[in-house]
Amino acid sequence: MADDILQKTLITGGGGALAGYADFGIAKGHDALDITDLASVRSAFADIQPRAVLHLAAATDLPKCETDPAYAYMANAVGTYNLALAARDVGARFIYISTAGVFDGGKIGAYSEEDIPNPPNVYGHSKYLGELAVRGLLENHLVVRTCWVFGGGAAKDKKFVGKIVAQLRNPETKTLKGVSDEIGMPTYGRDLMDLLKKLLQSEERGIVHAANSGAASRFDVATAIAKQIAPSIPVEAVPLSSFHPTIVITKNQNLSSRIGLMRPWQEALNEYLTKEW
Repeated sequence: MADDILQKTLITGGGGALAGYADFGIAKGHDALDITDLASVRSAFADIQPRAVLHLAAATDLPKCETDPAYAYMANAVGTYNLALAARDVGARFIYISTAGVFDGGKIGAYSEEDIPNPPNVYGHSKYLGELAVRGLLENHLVVRTCWVFGGGAAKDKKFVGKIVAQLRNPETKTLKGVSDEIGMPTYGRDLMDLLKKLLQSEERGIVHAANSGAASRFDVATAIAKQIAPSIPVEAVPLSSFHPTIVITKNQNLSSRIGLMRPWQEALNEYLTKEW
């Protein structure tokens, strides 16, 4: 029965780095499934008849979300609403990947599943609206909030870790800069997908937080990467305002988890850099 739900899991965001770690299900990228088109979504669900949905597709480019809110809301709110409606039609279990960015970052310490979201920007607000759509439309749902996901290797990693590796491998790079006043939990996509696979087969419902353990700044992560790849290149600590002076960002994205956090981020990052780069 458990294998059956995995085989019949529809995975959105099929072309992304996180979906690349799924060894199960039916993955659909944007070209194959436009989640912002309800008629197309319902048609796809009627054809596939999924028993579960793993919703990974999202607009995550923070500067683009802030300058083009319609882009963020269509993908993260309307798209999620459409998928939830279609999942309800066929009685499918629904797992939605959300973000620590739904919190405002003002708390001292880690955010729990019981803390009330207060998104500080368009990206966080659009993701929170997606949460509300899933929770409002479906009983058999799970909202999984995570943070600073990395993965995909050289081919797919276009986010922070991939950018840092690229800079370190550029012979013209003499020094790096890393933000020291933004705290998060670097999370390896492979570890996260292993957990999601288990959650799909579980009876878990509601909201859970999922991340590799240990809070870190961007500076900490950049320093760890440099130490492993190019130890001769120094990393300079700088404030968040030097990179994003006009965007409000959740400075504290530290999470606690009622199901337990995964292995330390340093161990996961070391494995990622060794095996995928």
